Amino acid sequence: MDAKYYGQQMQSNFDVQTYRNANLYQIFTYVKNWDKVQTGKVSGMLLYAKISEEFQPANQFFMGGNKIAVGSLDLNLPFNEIAGQLEKIVTEYFAEAV
Repeated sequence: MDAKYYGQQMQSNFDVQTYRNANLYQIFTYVKNWDKVQTGKVSGMLLYAKISEEFQPANQFFMGGNKIAVGSLDLNLPFNEIAGQLEKIVTEYFAEAV
């Protein structure tokens, strides 16, 4: 399945998977609007549904002084395991905010 087909979360250029600029811009805009005084303490995450592709988005970086993360969530699991995935995401990416 082509990466562009399943909800346009990823794009492929020369066999390299990259994130969609529009998605990153949207989360960046939300974060910057929330962080009005530019403390850098506001973070955001693009969270995609996990798919059967080999590549699964998992990254974190800083944009404009704020942490932006990208991850995936396996929605084919029982609810308690989905909740566990969400707790793990909070611990790994946003521990300082909790």
